[in-house]
Amino acid sequence: MPTYQRARQRYAGYVVLVFVAGLILLGWRAGVAHNAAQAESPAAPGATPAADAADSPPIAAADAAVDVPVLQDVALAPAAVPLTFVGRKPEHNFQTYTVERGDTPNGIADKFGIQATTLLGGNPQLSQESSLLQTGVTLIILPIDGVLHDVQPGDTLESIAALYSVPVETILGYAPNNLEFPYRLYPETQIMVPGAVRDVFVWTPPSLESVRSSREGSGVTPVIVGTGTYIYPVSSRNFSQYFWYGHPGIDIALAEGTTVVASDTGTVTFAGWNIYGFGNLIVVNHGNGYETFYAHLSGISVVPGQIVYQGNVIGSTGNTGNSSGPHIHFEVRANGVQDNPCWYVGGC
Repeated sequence: MPTYQRARQRYAGYVVLVFVAGLILLGWRAGVAHNAAQAESPAAPGATPAADAADSPPIAAADAAVDVPVLQDVALAPAAVPLTFVGRKPEHNFQTYTVERGDTPNGIADKFGIQATTLLGGNPQLSQESSLLQTGVTLIILPIDGVLHDVQPGDTLESIAALYSVPVETILGYAPNNLEFPYRLYPETQIMVPGAVRDVFVWTPPSLESVRSSREGSGVTPVIVGTGTYIYPVSSRNFSQYFWYGHPGIDIALAEGTTVVASDTGTVTFAGWNIYGFGNLIVVNHGNGYETFYAHLSGISVVPGQIVYQGNVIGSTGNTGNSSGPHIHFEVRANGVQDNPCWYVGGC
């Protein structure tokens, strides 16, 4: 049985003992009160108070006016046992690092002896802002591989452990989390989850089959397969961010409105505004398991279902969606898996 479960059982036993002791005390006090009430009740009918008074010695009037104190024995009454627990909150001490020109996620991670995925574990905004890993940006450096989790109302150790697929004991064992029985969590604090990896949301575009079926009514069924070779979608090679776990593509910075061409022949499956951070986006399915993505565009020159050939103009670069400056975000996916575009376009 896990240590934290045994501790909870012991705690429940203590609560039961306190509850039973309280019931016993209440019963004892009720009995004392009942006996006192009987002693003070008036005499029963038929009694002869005059005879009793005759046998008793006379009492002075001054003595009759004296108040006799009522003594209560509370020696056996237990002290109050409050059940409110106030635990310590997490106390973390993280390093920071300011990104320098030429830095890469892997290079930064190597400097601190952590995995590149841990950069995302301490800086979730990296997956939300496509060009955030830029010169001058300050990153939180976690001391070990894992995820820094923001505690939300309703979070429990069990729910956090399940979210990241790690044992509860792993979270308890990290000393700066300051977790002690009964393991209370406090919203707006942060818990370190050692060994965890933060998930990155991946949006799935419409399938080629869905686009074909939508065009069947017009008698046109777009069926075309790409060449299997890929070219750069823009003429610039001013890379602002490379491919890594937290950023599954390459960013190329260049002036807004620059021409964007199809990297290979295929069918357009998406052309429009994307709500998941891409801004104006074009997706081309090449009919061989590969797709290319062209994001943050200022202009779109194609429509879903349209066939495009390698080198055809499809749009223009921009600064839309989650973008911190004019650039194009370019992705290559193989059977739905995001791959490094540099391997397909001849290097970066």
